[in-house]
Amino acid sequence: MQTFVPLQDKSLITYTHVIYALHLTSVLIGVLGAATIIGSFLLGIPSIVGLVMNYARRRDAVGTVLESHFRWQIRTFWWAAGWSLLILAISAPLMLIMVGFLTAPIGLLILGIWVVYRVLRGWTTLRALQPLP
Repeated sequence: MQTFVPLQDKSLITYTHVIYALHLTSVLIGVLGAATIIGSFLLGIPSIVGLVMNYARRRDAVGTVLESHFRWQIRTFWWAAGWSLLILAISAPLMLIMVGFLTAPIGLLILGIWVVYRVLRGWTTLRALQPLP
């Protein structure tokens, strides 16, 4: 079991909450707007700002319970980007035989659900001030 140093800067907890709120804002834009969940998460300004905020203060979280949250948020973004590219790379040639018009939206929908899960699980775990795996 990993031990954590106490947080010297309590505002870092609020900062991490703000990042989750930004990611959730992008997700909600995708759910409620014309964009897809994954499209608004990867290309939306709130998530991009959240990612920049992660990188800006990541060193401050090292050794604290928040380190796993910063890692979780960053990985969620980049894994979603990678999986999106893979889904589109596989679906694009399949569009020649019409199958890709089915695989792309289904793949991106599943990926969008995964992003929602990651944002909600991370934020819920942060509220309990627990680390993530």
